[in-house]
Amino acid sequence: MEAKMSMVKLVALLLILASCFQSLSARDLEMEVNDGLNVLELLDVSQSICPGVTKEKWPELLGTPAKFAQQIIQKENPKLTNVVTVLNGGPVTEDLRCNRVRLFVNLLDFVVQTPQVG
Repeated sequence: MEAKMSMVKLVALLLILASCFQSLSARDLEMEVNDGLNVLELLDVSQSICPGVTKEKWPELLGTPAKFAQQIIQKENPKLTNVVTVLNGGPVTEDLRCNRVRLFVNLLDFVVQTPQVG
């Protein structure tokens, strides 16, 4: 009889403890993850390599003709005065220039890497 009472008290205690903790649903976890991603995105934007450059990467230009990509980049950011075409795998310097975007192209002159400032 005493063992049954102890078991009932233990179950009651567990129920009380369980009600004290907030359960995490999938939606709560998703909100936590999204909040973390938003913070990371804000940090990414605030730590721009080149001040005054509004956009640094153009992933939407992959697979487009080089001339078209060049026009879009210069239209979106007139400060980028040095948009050059480079054959993919060709030699390039490793210096950083805030007015330059390299368009890595294949033999058919289509962009094969994400254009970015540098």
